[in-house]
Amino acid sequence: MQRKFNDSQVHELLFQALETERGGIKIYKTALKAALNDDLRKEWSGYLDETKTHEKVLTSVFAELGLDTEAKTPGRAVVAHVGESLVTAIEMALRDGTPEAAQLVAGECVVLAETKDHLNWELIGHVAKHASGNVAGILRKAFEAVETDEDHHLYHTTGWTRELWIDSLGFPAVLPPPEEVKKVETAIGASRAEQARDSML
Repeated sequence: MQRKFNDSQVHELLFQALETERGGIKIYKTALKAALNDDLRKEWSGYLDETKTHEKVLTSVFAELGLDTEAKTPGRAVVAHVGESLVTAIEMALRDGTPEAAQLVAGECVVLAETKDHLNWELIGHVAKHASGNVAGILRKAFEAVETDEDHHLYHTTGWTRELWIDSLGFPAVLPPPEEVKKVETAIGASRAEQARDSML
């Protein structure tokens, strides 16, 4: 059922989403400094490029909706702070820990950032599906352009981080992770891939 949506809160979601993408670019650039595994480095390099594209997609949305990409809101400030904190955490690990430990921290920070990013786009997709008029069409086009990338970023990096942790604990790991091998694109697929890991060792 379509109903009138809360314009100001939809705008807030978009402000936070744009800030998340901008923060994500910084996080991936920093995480790449910590990536020891060649396959992981290649993966994150691709995700960095895709995140830059997502920022451009949102910038186009802002232009079509007549929104200021630099507008400040309390929620956006929080998102920026979290992003900067994740960058700082990776830099701290690079400075103070072992290279292997820094790679784990980088993986965890990417997962945290992509969890917020994935939620943003899930909500944008919800608005696109349930709203009506020009806004719905603009958001639907953006969502369809980005959705699959966001699924990959979250589920595949979660798999990488889990397997690198397992390896660091001294147990056999599946690298690249099952999520990568099985080209996971959904939460159900990610769960099935993780359950299949023992058979992939």
